[in-house]
Amino acid sequence: MLAFSALSHSVAGMIPNSRSIRERVEFGQQQRRKLKRSDHGLWEANRRTRDPIEIILADNRSRIAELVPIKMARMRGSPFCFFRGSVPVMAADLAAMPSTRITVQLCGDAHVRNLGAYAAPDGRLVFDINDFDETIPGPWEWDLKRLATSLVLAGREAGNAERQCRAAVLACANLYRTRMREFSRMSCLEVTKYRIHRQFSGQPGGSVLERAERATPAHSLAKLTVPRGKLRIFKETKPLLTHPSRATAQKVLSGLNSYRETLAPPSRHLLSFYRPVDVAFKVVGTGSVATHDYLVLLFAGDATADPLFLQVKEALDSAYATYVSGTNIVHQGERVIRGQRMIQLQSDLLLGWTSFEGRDYLVRQLSDHKGVIEDRDLRRTGLIEYATTCGEVLARGHARSGDPAVLTGYLGTTERWDKALGRFAVSYADQATKDYESFRRAIRSGKIQCGRSYL
Repeated sequence: MLAFSALSHSVAGMIPNSRSIRERVEFGQQQRRKLKRSDHGLWEANRRTRDPIEIILADNRSRIAELVPIKMARMRGSPFCFFRGSVPVMAADLAAMPSTRITVQLCGDAHVRNLGAYAAPDGRLVFDINDFDETIPGPWEWDLKRLATSLVLAGREAGNAERQCRAAVLACANLYRTRMREFSRMSCLEVTKYRIHRQFSGQPGGSVLERAERATPAHSLAKLTVPRGKLRIFKETKPLLTHPSRATAQKVLSGLNSYRETLAPPSRHLLSFYRPVDVAFKVVGTGSVATHDYLVLLFAGDATADPLFLQVKEALDSAYATYVSGTNIVHQGERVIRGQRMIQLQSDLLLGWTSFEGRDYLVRQLSDHKGVIEDRDLRRTGLIEYATTCGEVLARGHARSGDPAVLTGYLGTTERWDKALGRFAVSYADQATKDYESFRRAIRSGKIQCGRSYL
């Protein structure tokens, strides 16, 4: 079991939450003496102790060898694509830098494509962080630095000027800081239940919600399956969607038995109406390529009009696991799901975990009204509007899992932190671009095997 007790009762094990708000704010202010806010703006490549290419090669060894070239091809697309697929590189870099040691539940891979819309249990579309493969308790600023760097890289990819990219980071940092101050004045229950209200019509978030509206189980049924008698089965599109061996498919289905036990009774009752009819292996995303990822198609009763898609996704160790302490993680799927529930206001009804063949898995619904941002949404003012949404969403997640009073004390009321984050984001985006060029040279030299992206 993942031990969150230290996180829930103290900040980095240094100050109990039972102290007054004033004492906790003062504690946060005192941490500036150990690490000044302005120092966060510094990126020093000479702090690196490992070569980024070697880190990538080491990470590849934990994956399915024949699919690794697909992951490398997707990372080759652009500096931002490389950034999305190289979390272990940034994790090592962040760990080599001085830290505030103020702990929250990290998303771990907070970038602009990992926030989006999905269906809440009550059927409404909500906007929140939606990827938690790397989640783990750690220093709060690691999430902000990764998110800010992604704003610069994604902003550049969308054709924005440098001043617009930097302005987006400043807007994100400003809203994170001001919302955190508001959270510090709320009761713990108010923070936990806080719902973000934004008018997304005509804005980048509106485009995300529109795409999410279309991402229904019926849409997945038409896109991913073909008729087979009275039912439907997965449509093979090699190598991205294939049928595993019968023995492997049976192990996936057997894994659903223990998964059921991780669900709340109402969710277990809901699942009892569905029966599985087919299993497929799927290549997904950028960072997750070359991991074991399965889809299970289920129907309620005899009606193909009532489909359910479950994703059974391998959960590897968090890229940050070697750099943090006190987490006591036993099951990686449980780590992901518990972290997700801690950060998100509302989570998928069918989130759970299982294990089979010596691997840990998380289980969730596939693309249940899920939508993400696209390049065209991030042009000009769209980038800044989206950045403020990201800042607010991440602030809420950190306030739910950490101590907003301590964070408010550290952040302060001026723009000193905002400007430092802006400097870091631009510098590290430049570093990621240099690493991307080194990555491409490694492909050309044959050190890294690269195939087709199949996008």
